[in-house]
Amino acid sequence: MNQDYADRLDGLRQLTQPDLGNQIGRGIEREALRIQPNGLLATTPHPRQKLGSNLTHPLITTDYAENLLEFVTPVAHSHQQLMASLQDIHHYAMSKMDGELLWPMSMPCFVGNDDDIPLAEYGSSHVGVMKHLYRRGLKNRYGSTMQIIAGIHYNFSLPERFWPQWQKQLGNTQPLQDFISDQYMHLIRNFYRYGWVIPYWFGASPALCHSFVQDHPSPLAFKKVGKGSLYLPYATSLRMSDLGYTSSAQSKLQISYNSLQEYVCSVRQATQTTSDEFAKIGVKVDGEYRQLNSNILQIENELYAPIRAKRVTQSGQTPSQALYEKGIEYIEVRSLDLNPFSAQGVTTQQLQFIDTLLLWCLMMPSEPFATGELQQCRENLNQVATQGRDPQLQLTIGNKKQSVVQWRDYIMNGSTQVAELLGEEFYSALDRVRHQAPLSEQLLGQLQANDEDNGTLALELAQNHRLALQEHALSQWSTDQLDALVRESLARQQAIEAADHGSLDEYLDEYFQRAMQPLD
Repeated sequence: MNQDYADRLDGLRQLTQPDLGNQIGRGIEREALRIQPNGLLATTPHPRQKLGSNLTHPLITTDYAENLLEFVTPVAHSHQQLMASLQDIHHYAMSKMDGELLWPMSMPCFVGNDDDIPLAEYGSSHVGVMKHLYRRGLKNRYGSTMQIIAGIHYNFSLPERFWPQWQKQLGNTQPLQDFISDQYMHLIRNFYRYGWVIPYWFGASPALCHSFVQDHPSPLAFKKVGKGSLYLPYATSLRMSDLGYTSSAQSKLQISYNSLQEYVCSVRQATQTTSDEFAKIGVKVDGEYRQLNSNILQIENELYAPIRAKRVTQSGQTPSQALYEKGIEYIEVRSLDLNPFSAQGVTTQQLQFIDTLLLWCLMMPSEPFATGELQQCRENLNQVATQGRDPQLQLTIGNKKQSVVQWRDYIMNGSTQVAELLGEEFYSALDRVRHQAPLSEQLLGQLQANDEDNGTLALELAQNHRLALQEHALSQWSTDQLDALVRESLARQQAIEAADHGSLDEYLDEYFQRAMQPLD
């Protein structure tokens, strides 16, 4: 550890109050496939009359497909409140699903072909149809099977009162919001360097159903377990590998994380630059849209990344416009697999670990990325995803190369110093993680011990989770309040549809004209 780190850690020590851990803003977005009791994909549409409009409901929506649910918690300032909200949403959804289950794994269950995956529908409004067409573009660009991989997105923000004190501690004289954005970019760069430790410990997708690769031959040396599951002996998170969650079509994108302005400009460039590959698909052919446009990114949400800079957008704003105008408000960690052993897909211990890691990334020196360094980070993540538990694996960070175990211990030792400042519960969480086997090892060990298919275990877990969620007692909302949210969301969707004017083509033209407006 160098002096810069020691000074920043000492500064945090002077600022840290006993309740800092309970002042962090936190939110979870949990994705989960609906499945039939036999373990196959649910074929029913999203149950709008029971769960509300997926266009306007604040807690329950859909991601890529009609059968890919997404549960969204409000911002909470304690893990207890956050997890209680997530449990309430799960309990309510399960009570409305007519015997269907939630698939507990990140990698999907058996899929016959892409056409078996119904794209999410959001009603007849222009904004709803645009959301559907965006997904049609994803299907035509990447295929549907990759798009129903599920995960946990974790939103994290340090409290407002922290930043002026931290700025004073560092002797910084920038405008406060510029300082905040620079510090979040500082954290993001270090997350790219060291954040692979999340899939190392919590990756839970070392195996998958053979149907996932049936139409996409892979160079990976898969082994077989059970009747039809494939695995890699040292894999941690196939979801985070080039095989899964990431997009090879985006692998050469030159996104800059050296400043907020460079980041915004590089993302906007990707949304305004035509892709020769995607142009071959066509945009509107015979009167039907195949994608929103033929640019490298149709919209900014198409950027696949393990972490994102975020700000809540206003009506008509793109994410980059919101960031440019007001700066970074929070960050979104996107590298966490579903924990198949948790009914909610994640545990408090995991979140305490991530909180501590993020703060350590803020404390560590974070030089601007050198040429080629971001690609090096991406390669490290892919290597950990496919062979992270191989103790012989070597990773290069900056100019230093050493084993994954040495890097892991370096990160854990540094994070432990931060956890000590946050309190006993954070320190204990890191200590438990350090002394337990990675989730991927636990999962793969169970499959191999019983020569069991990934799907067989997943279905058993899904059934157990359903029982646990049904027994949960609501604590953050009442059933009447959640029923009211369903009715209100359906009414809001109707109001949006009634307020539409002009044609869809005009709406899309206006949207992209606004999106391309020069930044002041």
